[in-house]
Amino acid sequence: MDHASLSGGFADPPQQSAVAFRGIMQAMARPGTICDVSGAVAPAPLSVAAGTALLTLCDPDTGVHLAGVCDTREVRDWITFQTGAPFVAAEVADFVVGRWDDIPLSALKIGTPEYPDRSATVVVEMPDLRAECATLTGPGIKERAALNLPNVAAFQRNAALFPLGLDFIFTYGAQMAALPRSTKVV
Repeated sequence: MDHASLSGGFADPPQQSAVAFRGIMQAMARPGTICDVSGAVAPAPLSVAAGTALLTLCDPDTGVHLAGVCDTREVRDWITFQTGAPFVAAEVADFVVGRWDDIPLSALKIGTPEYPDRSATVVVEMPDLRAECATLTGPGIKERAALNLPNVAAFQRNAALFPLGLDFIFTYGAQMAALPRSTKVV
């Protein structure tokens, strides 16, 4: 483990984690809304927003799967030191982090009828976030919202599984947007 693994966490953990958690919950409560979040500086290729989400939501009881280019020794060491979260196979992960094309969606857990909450949250590192392209409707959206989703059909299939399915957090730089499984995508 190198020095970089020991830095980049919250300087004031109680305050910063509370602010970050509120930001993440705002993004989940208002699907498609692009929010600014900060607090963590994870090793590349993780963005500030992805690092902040992991630092806020992960702990020794939440399995993390790093997909593709996000699976580096530096990122693993940082997550281990900062959160204590174990690394697991995609099939059993609570959180999956990676770029869209690297994430094995069909392998991820979507919950069960008895426990729909036992599904994965997918943190997708995006090339950018824009309020355009796909139209979103559903809980937390007054009329309609828009977000540049990487694959509209995949999110339509996910919404059709409700109350099962995956929840998504999209990150770019210090920005984040979310798409819970309850959101309809047009």
